[in-house]
Amino acid sequence: MISQTMQDAFNKQMNAEAYSGYLYISMSSYFESKGLKGMAKWMANQAREEFFHTSKFYHYILERGGRALMAPIDGPTVDWDSPLKVWENVVSHERKVTSLINNLMNMAKKENDHASEVFLQWFVSEQVEEEAAADEILQKMKIAGEAGAVLFMMDNELGQRVLSPLVAAAMVGTPAAA
Repeated sequence: MISQTMQDAFNKQMNAEAYSGYLYISMSSYFESKGLKGMAKWMANQAREEFFHTSKFYHYILERGGRALMAPIDGPTVDWDSPLKVWENVVSHERKVTSLINNLMNMAKKENDHASEVFLQWFVSEQVEEEAAADEILQKMKIAGEAGAVLFMMDNELGQRVLSPLVAAAMVGTPAAA
C-alpha cells in the first residue's frame, strides 16, 4: 500500500509530467509555424514520452492501492523569441524535472518505501538521458546560429528522432502503449 504522502507526491508529479507533454506540444506547434518540421517532430515525440511518463505514474499509484487524481494542468508557454530560446527552455525544464524526480527519490528513501525507490530509478536514468540529449542540441544550436543552412541541417537531423530506447522498451506491452 502506498502512503498518503507518497500518493500525494506522485499525483503532483503525474500532473508535472502531463504539463511537460503540453509544453512540448506547444513547442512542436511553434516549430511547425516556423517551418522547422524536424524540430516539430522531435518535440512531438518528446510530448509522447511525457504523456507516457504520466501514464507510468498513474498505473503505479493504482498498483500500490492508491488513487490517481487528475488536477488542472497549467497552460504552457506558447511563443518564444527564437528556436535557440526554445532549446534553452527545454534544457531548463528538463533540469527542473530532474530536481522533481530527485526530490521524490529522497522522499521515498525517507518513507522507507523501497518499491517507490525501484519505480523511481527508471525515471532517474531517463532524466540523465533527457538532460544530455537536450543539452547536446542546445550546444549545437549555439554553434549553428539561428539562420541559414546549418539551422536547416539541424532541423533535418532532429526530424530523424525516434523514441528513446528506455521509453520504447518500457512502452512495449504496457497499457500506456495502446
